[in-house]
Amino acid sequence: MDLATLLGLIIAFGFIIGAIMTGGSVMLFVNPPSILIVVGGSIAVVLMQFTLSQFFGAFKVAMKAFFHKAVNAQELIEQAVVLANVARKEGMMALESQEIENPFLNKGIQLCVDGHPPDLVRKMLSKDINLTIQRHEIGQKIFSALGNVAPAMGMIGTLIGLVQMLANMDDPKSIGPAMAIALLTTLYGAVIANAFALPVAEKLGLRSEEEKTNRTLILETISGIQEGMNPRVLEELLKAFLPEGQRVSEEANEE
Repeated sequence: MDLATLLGLIIAFGFIIGAIMTGGSVMLFVNPPSILIVVGGSIAVVLMQFTLSQFFGAFKVAMKAFFHKAVNAQELIEQAVVLANVARKEGMMALESQEIENPFLNKGIQLCVDGHPPDLVRKMLSKDINLTIQRHEIGQKIFSALGNVAPAMGMIGTLIGLVQMLANMDDPKSIGPAMAIALLTTLYGAVIANAFALPVAEKLGLRSEEEKTNRTLILETISGIQEGMNPRVLEELLKAFLPEGQRVSEEANEE
């Protein structure tokens, strides 16, 4: 579970709700028609921009923002060196008995064990990486679209409220409450966009980049093993995927 995303969401809404409670009744900020315009209208507009399967698939992708177990690149490199040693000393078939938790790495190793040529293996794994990133990008675009649409729908709701208020100016006492309700839609739109949709979109982009980097590392691992690369050389090659500070730290530990 990604505690940063979960804590950020809870704290953000906690501060918003806390501010509302200190200023009066929470029910003043609850208006079903306003919720209907902003939430329902935003979902409908975003739905027009994507297919049904893409729209509902985005919520599955969004779970990566909350329930994502980060893959440790250093652990992948260590496992790559072990697998390269086994392949070099005992042959490619010996890799079949190795326990591999990472599904993508396991898929690559199975392709090697099955005897597929390096060019085909690289092509298949590259295609897998591209399609995975494409799915993640669609999910990110959907939440970005929601973040852009929600404030606009909030403004539409506010304008509807203002028109209704101005059409009933006979009773001055009703102007204040009517104005408050009209402004609620703007509030709802701003909260949905800035406290939920846009942060989730940014986190999905970060997750996508992390996964692309790790899968590219695995792709280079498979290629190195198939080429019979020296495990030490392969390790140095894969260390390029680590942040520079971590690379220096690892080298210092070895010394």
